Amino acid sequence: MLKNTLLLTFLFALGFQLQAQVTFQTKVSKNRMGINERLKVSFEMNQNGDNFTPPNFEGFRVVGGPNQSTSNSWINGKRSFSRSYTYFLLPTRKGNLIINQATVLIDDALYKTTPISVEVTEAVKTPNQSGNADYIADQNVHLVAEVSNSNPYLNEAFTVVYKLYYASEIGISNVNEVESPTYGDFWSNLIPIKKLEMKQGVYKGETYNYVTWRKAVLYPQKTGALTLEPLTLNIMVQVSSNRRNLFGDIVYRQVPKTITAGKRTINVKALPEEGKPKNYSGAVGDFDLNFSLNKKVLKASESFQASVKVAGRGNLNLFTLPKVNVPAALEVYEPEHSENIKTNLLGMQGSIQDTYTVVPEFQGNYPIPAVSFSYFDPNKKQYKTLVSEEFMINVNEGPVAGNSKADEKFSSVLLRPNLNENQFTFIALETEFSPIKTEAAFFGSRNFYIILLFPFSLVFLLFLWLRTKQNITRDPMTLRQKAANRLAKKYLSSAKKNLGKKETFYDSLERALHNYLKAKLHIVTAEFSKNRITNLLGEKEIEPILIKEFVALLEACEAARYSPETAVSMEENFDRASMLISKIDKQL
Repeated sequence: MLKNTLLLTFLFALGFQLQAQVTFQTKVSKNRMGINERLKVSFEMNQNGDNFTPPNFEGFRVVGGPNQSTSNSWINGKRSFSRSYTYFLLPTRKGNLIINQATVLIDDALYKTTPISVEVTEAVKTPNQSGNADYIADQNVHLVAEVSNSNPYLNEAFTVVYKLYYASEIGISNVNEVESPTYGDFWSNLIPIKKLEMKQGVYKGETYNYVTWRKAVLYPQKTGALTLEPLTLNIMVQVSSNRRNLFGDIVYRQVPKTITAGKRTINVKALPEEGKPKNYSGAVGDFDLNFSLNKKVLKASESFQASVKVAGRGNLNLFTLPKVNVPAALEVYEPEHSENIKTNLLGMQGSIQDTYTVVPEFQGNYPIPAVSFSYFDPNKKQYKTLVSEEFMINVNEGPVAGNSKADEKFSSVLLRPNLNENQFTFIALETEFSPIKTEAAFFGSRNFYIILLFPFSLVFLLFLWLRTKQNITRDPMTLRQKAANRLAKKYLSSAKKNLGKKETFYDSLERALHNYLKAKLHIVTAEFSKNRITNLLGEKEIEPILIKEFVALLEACEAARYSPETAVSMEENFDRASMLISKIDKQL
């Protein structure tokens, strides 16, 4: 009997130990396949690991993946965890091919999978992939970057439109950007897409449904081969399982998939040196020039405005407007710059304008020279120069420049003083004497005693302040309350910053609520329990509904770490916490 008991105890302990062991293994969809078939390889582990390194897949070509999936669940108080990395492989030769070891680091220990052999035979007539949901998803979903011009000139606009193509027999959902292009070598402008609309288009000769995910207008700022960084999306593909439920509806399988548009190379041409004007400032496109004055006849010291306006389609805010040159007798102020630009798939279009304020000093006729503007037309592949008309300004009143008699008369009026007999009456000419009063002695006066007692009063006040501060410092409850108040503000602020990061957000929110209670109820962390919190808040005569909501919020913070939460739910919980703290604080 004793032997049986010991044997059962040993077997139970051995089974528990084996259950708690780390497993890291390779699973393949088939061990025998044709050279024209695809192989699904999954590397699965039952504990979370870091630094996963796949094998080199010698003899295979990776056509999909890695697709990463994680499962974390609690059943009857027991945690079940699994993580897998999935690849789709296409064999490059026949024979016995080996899926070599993959490695992962779990709890500072290195784990390796066991190599698996796969036999690759002659090509089969119809690859047996019809029931493979991963294969169907891989073959019927494509992310494509459509570039309007892959060989533009420097500063010439082109567009990149990212389209997500998918076959009509499948569905897509939960689309999220994993990697977004930054367009480092380009001036970029994203065109907002207000609503995703499904359309039909042709991709590689076949009809697909598609949605336009992103549109951007780019202006290259360098010449040579420039790289467009890839756009990568995580999507959930819904594939039909050819089965129906009790109500006759088709049952769909959901397959997570990561797709990318890949990198694109843009070959940017330099602008030709032949025929380049001296005043060229970098404008590329098709433009018109307008130079105008709001006045042509005026008086001296009055002002007029000269406007230089360039309108059309091109890199409008990437070049400078020509300057206005005027005679030296006209005072010119810095121009006021204004823009009216709209951006669509054809690039920037609209106008830019510089408005100068000019003030004449003397009367006369002043010529305003013409303004010239040069730009490069990429369609005609040549430079063009626009020249405006000249203007004449007529200043008909005011001083005349270069007239010596007028200048002398004007100067004499300014320099000759206007004297009269009462010019200096404010100066006193007679002196009155008065006796000097003898002041009382300072020693023994009221000011003497005030100055004498001031240092002693200051020392006494300093002593009282230090004594009060020392009493506060000695009171651990006061210090704990101040520290808890600071931590509550800190974590509530931290929770707001971490909206969208589930674990960090709820950890900060729960800490903020606990520190608020420590500050207001004078309790320590060890005393936290829902019954204790309910009783203490009840003793403070807090409304029962507020107590119930506060405890429910703490429970929600604990449960949210192990359940899916959206950013909207996090924001609602944050607003709920702020409202509860405000209401409880008023009642306390």
